[in-house]
Amino acid sequence: MHPKVSAFLHDLNAWKAELECLRNIANGCALVEDFKWGVPCYTFNKSNVLLIHGFKKYCAILFVKGALLNDPNKILVQQTENTQASRQIRFTSLKEILNMEADIKAYIYEAIEVEKAGFKVEFKQSKELVFVEELQNKLDADTKFNAAFMALTPGRQRAYNIFFSDSKQSATRISRIEKSTARILKGKGLNDCVCGLSKKMPSCDGSHKILKPID
Repeated sequence: MHPKVSAFLHDLNAWKAELECLRNIANGCALVEDFKWGVPCYTFNKSNVLLIHGFKKYCAILFVKGALLNDPNKILVQQTENTQASRQIRFTSLKEILNMEADIKAYIYEAIEVEKAGFKVEFKQSKELVFVEELQNKLDADTKFNAAFMALTPGRQRAYNIFFSDSKQSATRISRIEKSTARILKGKGLNDCVCGLSKKMPSCDGSHKILKPID
């Protein structure tokens, strides 16, 4: 079990018992536990299979390639009409999770088979910006981040997307997203000033470099 996941669950106030139960289910399905985008993430052969996370009115398992799964029980939820790959199973109580445990495992094992087969989601061509996978996962997992990012201008969104995707390593893309999160939550673009000293507002001109370190 990943220590960051243990710390994350220990500090939870809402959905603690529910997410601990989902954690145990995921760890019992031959997945490797990790911590990405600020939530527990479960992988197979280093590929992201699912996340578990909590929201205000529900907690959920998010299948990264949920669109490729069969859904005989009609329980997979498409978060928004623009979400192409991921799907959620939502829960509102621990009892609900326990009653659905067999079904949850069946969906997880199918998601693992999708990874084994190397299946990919075929994204529909659109004039709209298609976000790099790691960014889309962050948007799906963090509603506060999603709201802040979607409030940015299309140009700022595009700049971030290019910056995040301009790396061959998934770990680097995730690191860039996490390091940019505070800036995005403040409504700032990739090259916007955040210190207030720039003479070329809103763009950064490097004026922050004159700030003296605090002793």
